[in-house]
Amino acid sequence: HPVKGMISPARFIPVAEENGFIITLGQWVLESACQQLSDWAKYPQTAHLSMAVNVSASQFARDEFVQDVLEILERTQAPAHLLKLELTESALVMRVEDIIEKMTVLKRYGVMFSLDDFGTGYSSLNHIREMPLDIIKIDKCFIEHLGEDDFSDAFVKMVTELANTIGVHVCVEGVETDRQYAIIKKMGIYYIQGYFFDKPMCIESFEEKYI
Repeated sequence: HPVKGMISPARFIPVAEENGFIITLGQWVLESACQQLSDWAKYPQTAHLSMAVNVSASQFARDEFVQDVLEILERTQAPAHLLKLELTESALVMRVEDIIEKMTVLKRYGVMFSLDDFGTGYSSLNHIREMPLDIIKIDKCFIEHLGEDDFSDAFVKMVTELANTIGVHVCVEGVETDRQYAIIKKMGIYYIQGYFFDKPMCIESFEEKYI
C-alpha cells in the first residue's frame, strides 16, 4: 500500500473473509499457483517442485469447490500430484462428512492435503483419522519454546507418534533457530517450514537463488 506499506495476511484475510472477497481471492491464488506448477513442469530442474495453497473454510464449503479445482487443473495443465491444499482446523466446523467427501474426490486425481496450524483449533482426533490427509502441520506456537517447555516438547512428540500411526507426515512451522532445527530433526521430523531456511520471497527471487 502506498501509505500503509506491506500489509500482512493476518490483517487483510479477516477483512476478505468478512466481506466475501475471500472467494475471489482464493480462486485467483489457486489459479496462479497451478499456473506456476504448469510452468515449472516444463523444465527438468523444477518439474519436481510442489506448491501448497491455503484454502479458506468458506471457499472449501462451496458446493462448486471440487469442480473449481478440477477446472483450474485442466485449464492450466498443472500436475495435480504436486498441488497441496492446506486446510486450517477452523474448516472442521463445517460438516465433516462433506469435507471428507470433497477431499476423497480430489485425492483420486492426485491432489494432496495438509491440515494447517494443528493444535490451535478444536479438531477431533477421530475426524483426523478419517480424513485422507498427507501432512499435519504443527503450529509455530509449539515450536517457539521447544526444548524449554515440557508441554511443547510433549505435544510435538505426541503429534508425531499419532501421525506415524495413521501414515501421515508431520511438518513443523515457524522454525527459526539452529537449536529448534536440531531438536526437530532429532525427533525424526523432516518436513520443516520457517525463516531458518529463508523469508518469503517472490517467484523470481526464489528461482534466481535456488534453481
